[in-house]
Amino acid sequence: MPSVTRILRIVRPQLVWCLALLPLLVSAENWTEFRGPTGQGHSREFGLPVVWSETENVAWKVPIPGRGWSSPVLAGEQIWLTTALDNGRSLRALCLDRETGWLVHDVEVFQLPDPGPVHQKNSHASPTPVLDGDRIYLHFGAHGTACLTRSGKVVWKTQDLKYYHRHGPGGSPVVYGDLLILSCDGYDIQFVVALDKHTGKVRWKSPRRGYQAYTTPLTIQVQGKDQLVSPGAHRAVAYEPLTGKEIWSVRYGEGFSNVPRPVYGHGLVFICSGFDQAVLLAVRPDGQGDVTDSHVAWSLKRAVPLTPSPLLVGDELYLVSDIGIATCLDAKTGKAHWQQRLGGNHSASPTLADGRIYFLSEEGESVVIEPGKEFKKLATNHLDGQTLASMAVSGKAIYVRSASHLYRLQQQAQRASTGVLNR
Repeated sequence: MPSVTRILRIVRPQLVWCLALLPLLVSAENWTEFRGPTGQGHSREFGLPVVWSETENVAWKVPIPGRGWSSPVLAGEQIWLTTALDNGRSLRALCLDRETGWLVHDVEVFQLPDPGPVHQKNSHASPTPVLDGDRIYLHFGAHGTACLTRSGKVVWKTQDLKYYHRHGPGGSPVVYGDLLILSCDGYDIQFVVALDKHTGKVRWKSPRRGYQAYTTPLTIQVQGKDQLVSPGAHRAVAYEPLTGKEIWSVRYGEGFSNVPRPVYGHGLVFICSGFDQAVLLAVRPDGQGDVTDSHVAWSLKRAVPLTPSPLLVGDELYLVSDIGIATCLDAKTGKAHWQQRLGGNHSASPTLADGRIYFLSEEGESVVIEPGKEFKKLATNHLDGQTLASMAVSGKAIYVRSASHLYRLQQQAQRASTGVLNR
């Protein structure tokens, strides 16, 4: 029998390593929905990498089967994302282990005989899931909506929300209390709907007009009351989250195919109008009814994104257009501080983390800058493959999804795995 001293000599290094890792796991901020815990692209994590490549600061890189542009969401030891196999006929939820990237669950949620067409830059699995306690909520647009446990069991699913997306599903779901709220703006019919998150049954449904949009709503608080701001084609509407009753709306002409999620701060909601000529509106949300002529504080027409969401950092509002032109504005007045061409094409929304702003182009190039009224670039990084999904940040790591892989980027990381996903 080995001595106690020998046992301790063997166990102590592993024990020390586990104890050192524990504070990181406990303190890691969960990234539970599209654009993170605030819904506005902010992370409180620190110690993140500034530079990376295929061979530097990559903790692991694992292949992801199928095609999907949902962003990863993280809580505890789990990473969830969606994908579509067999040209969209098999819609699946994947769960990976945070530390290793190994596959934990692979659940087929829906089988479709004919998923229909998607835009060349879209997929049948583009909406980002929502993590809420022991539940994960998945939305594939009109293809279906579902609730799973974090052990991979299907709690409920529904395909009752019928509309024609035309270019495939886009907007992500949000949780409000015991409601799961979705913007469903089809080419044929348009509505915002709240489902009971426990059963999937419709609690309220608010029809609206204006064909085709792909946005994710944002919950804000105004004068002590919550509002759900949901941009659609031609106008954005603020609703009472519990009832679906309209509070105010703002018109922007022929704006349609909206994608950017709004951001909120300084008593203003920042909304992008969509195609063909995007306009950014800064709207005071304390009005009633149509506030187009009374509550638009300022607007911008140059280099406004069609796809990436804005980012509000302190007194500055940051934008990146689809063709890679970044702009920094005074959020209160709309005055431009600087404008800079980053290069590449952009679909992913920028992220604030560790006191830095991270931009990610479709070509796999990341530009990292220091926030401020003067442009200061810290790094330009490159990963292989197309990257349209927005970053996720948690536990001193950045997670980037490409067309074929998921990366965990971490400061001074040694590559832990090039894991294989087996079903």
